[in-house]
Amino acid sequence: MSELVTYQFSDGVATLTLANGKVNAISPAVIADLNQALDQALADKAVIILTGQGGMLSGGYDLKVMLSSPQNALDLVAAGSTLARRMLSHPYPIVVACPGHAVAKGAFLLMSADYRIGAEGAFTIGLNEVRIGMTMHQVGIAIARDRLTPAVFQRAVINAEMFDPQAAMAAGFLDRVVPPEQLLTVAREVAQQFKGLNMTAHAKTKLKARKALLDTLAAAIETDKVTGLN
Repeated sequence: MSELVTYQFSDGVATLTLANGKVNAISPAVIADLNQALDQALADKAVIILTGQGGMLSGGYDLKVMLSSPQNALDLVAAGSTLARRMLSHPYPIVVACPGHAVAKGAFLLMSADYRIGAEGAFTIGLNEVRIGMTMHQVGIAIARDRLTPAVFQRAVINAEMFDPQAAMAAGFLDRVVPPEQLLTVAREVAQQFKGLNMTAHAKTKLKARKALLDTLAAAIETDKVTGLN
């Protein structure tokens, strides 16, 4: 890892903190560091807490990379999609402690976790791809269809509707909303509760429960590489 993703391990819990500028942009380096952190957490047999800083989980993919060339954008989205699938199949529980905004790829990080806690406040959570002129990729559609409520799915994906934390919880982006000063405390309490799970049963059940989604994502990752983002 580097300063982009810090890793702290204590009492069976690994805390991964995104720290890439004001919006915690998801760049190739951030994805590489997140994968390395997942490797380390697996070696540590740790329950994971993923969080951000500065009132921000993430504002999405690094726009400098996305605008540098069509191929660079395609490669970054493919790497991000592969990371999402890895998170959804990770053998230990992943808790996200969302300290504020979670937009585009930031919202997909929420939907790739096992339990999501958000901070109360004037924060925005959602998928703004259509709003900024990006056609939603197949992987994104598949994840949103699986994790969001049916009533919200089309509003979020097709209409790029954004949500405050309470509405995001009703939509399926979050499982719980707490005051900001309690966010990490509650996340650690949840992580400690998850430590009581039988991890073999957790891992096997997760793969069974998400088999259809994981199979769909494997195929969609390849489709997106061919069809691009338009």
